[in-house]
Amino acid sequence: MLQLLGVAGLLPQNSKLQKPISKKVSGLCERGKAKTSQCEWCYWENTCLNLQVVEPKDGRVDQHGRVYYVDHVEKRTTWDRPEPLPPSWERRVDNMGRIYYVDHFTRTTTWQRPTLESVRNYEQWQLQRSQLQGAMQQFNQRFIYGDFSSTQNKEFDPLGPLPHGWEKRTDSNGRVYFVNHNTRITQWEDPRSQGQLNEKPLPEGWEMRFTVDGIPYFVDHNRRTTTYIDPRTGKSALDNGPQIAYVRDFKAKVHYFRFWCQQLAMPQHIKITVSRKTLFEDSFQQIMSFSPQDLRRRLWVIFPGEEGLDYGGVAREWFFLLSHEVLNPMYCLFEYAGKDNYCLQINPASYINPDHLKYFRFIGRFIAMALFHGKFIDTGFSLPFYKRILNKAVGLKDLESVDPEFYNSLIWVKENDIEECGLEMFFSVDKEILGEIKSHDLKPNGSNILVTEENKEDYIRLVAEWRLSRGVEEQTQAFFEGFNEILPQQYLQYFDAKELEVLLCGMQEIDLNDWQRHTIYRHYTRTSRQIVWFWQFVKEIDNEKRMRLLQFVTGTCRLPVGGFADLMGINGPQKFCIEKVGKENWLPRSHTCFNRLDLPPYKNYEQLKEKLLFAIEETEGFGQE
Repeated sequence: MLQLLGVAGLLPQNSKLQKPISKKVSGLCERGKAKTSQCEWCYWENTCLNLQVVEPKDGRVDQHGRVYYVDHVEKRTTWDRPEPLPPSWERRVDNMGRIYYVDHFTRTTTWQRPTLESVRNYEQWQLQRSQLQGAMQQFNQRFIYGDFSSTQNKEFDPLGPLPHGWEKRTDSNGRVYFVNHNTRITQWEDPRSQGQLNEKPLPEGWEMRFTVDGIPYFVDHNRRTTTYIDPRTGKSALDNGPQIAYVRDFKAKVHYFRFWCQQLAMPQHIKITVSRKTLFEDSFQQIMSFSPQDLRRRLWVIFPGEEGLDYGGVAREWFFLLSHEVLNPMYCLFEYAGKDNYCLQINPASYINPDHLKYFRFIGRFIAMALFHGKFIDTGFSLPFYKRILNKAVGLKDLESVDPEFYNSLIWVKENDIEECGLEMFFSVDKEILGEIKSHDLKPNGSNILVTEENKEDYIRLVAEWRLSRGVEEQTQAFFEGFNEILPQQYLQYFDAKELEVLLCGMQEIDLNDWQRHTIYRHYTRTSRQIVWFWQFVKEIDNEKRMRLLQFVTGTCRLPVGGFADLMGINGPQKFCIEKVGKENWLPRSHTCFNRLDLPPYKNYEQLKEKLLFAIEETEGFGQE
């Protein structure tokens, strides 16, 4: 059974006990109502176990003169001085000797030691829970170019017409099959797509599409060109075909994806019965009890005691509510990407829950089901995590949205001569999880390899990759095991990370008046011509491009419940900001940690429009030059 963790947010870095000591004291014992001359004092609790008041002392000192603290119960050390437990919390030990913490106010428990910051994050999460009713109304207004489960989607067929003599039929169970009147045989496979999903994947940035006549052609998004020549085989589907204009069409990608999902769909439906009070556990048991093929059937979700029939709306609410639960940081499975960045990533300390890998496999299935059935989730991931779902490499430029301080330190190393500065670094890093500090070599024998000017580029690359994947290899593998059981990752190969976020979280109709009302300016004013042109540009583009512009500047396509007024930055609430930076031939730059757009002083509207369109559609990563 999953134990409810009663706090949210990142694990405290100072999660260590100090050395218990014996101290001569006198006073009234809280437990025995008798005076005592000696007691064991625990610095971790910052209070006497038997007496009410005892003054703390410093920790130990190592051979280099650095102060550290020792936890004799869990046999761990930490550099940071332990903090007292927040009010209403108590430390206990279960029958297996494991330490856990009780919140007597909310009557919940957690494996993680609570801090004032983690309790504050949990209270913020509870506040979001109280706003779910209003959020559901906004959530139901999200869209991706209409409802693809309607007859509109059934009429759309990106493979074009069937070959001559072929017919598409449906059997009594609703399963689609194909008839070849030339040979008088039937088959389940679509004659236009046989073998396509088993073929070698296309190169990075390539996409296969079909003409209205069903002829395949290939789009190279890297060079923005099209061709009938298959880049995998070098063979042409048509010797002298017409030229096809390049288009980066998100709507077309969604159509293709929905079509392939229909090809995987199974007939009939399955019933999922869950209680609102035990939503997480009920959903876990139900989803893991079904085979992957069954989870591709139409979902019929039932909340006991409620009369609603599920023709799509109940399942949509179930995905919304369950996503808020399974991705809740208080379960210690996920954590916030940053101090004030509420996008989520896998928590490396999730192993404290002995069944955490089973839950990651379940979450992988759940996220794949949301994509497969065209439902939206409430809480989004960090962009590097979306790139992992797409099997794309992550690197230094992805680090800024996750850990801006660490990113800036690597940029400093990159731009400065570390030998002149006297920095002594090795191909080794320290990591602390639940207060336990371990050393990790970035390459074999890395702790003995000195970082120099010649090899520091290699060091920066390795340490950035490590920071984005540290300690979560097993969890990530379990997640993708569950994910691929429902939806093979290759079905998503045409999307980029930002498009995948929109596909999973949906689009919100952006209120332009709200956007303008809560935007601030630096070295510009509301009447500056560049600002007037900017808002003219925003009004002219469609909602998809507005979402990409929002992603470019803030790092996510999702708005808080309160709209632009509640945008968060690295230091707390941070409004959308436009700053005058650079020269007129520069591209715009984004600072996602501060929700800031660096807009150069362009000379005319057409120049501003060209630069902004290029920035939001053709660039990837953060702080583009």
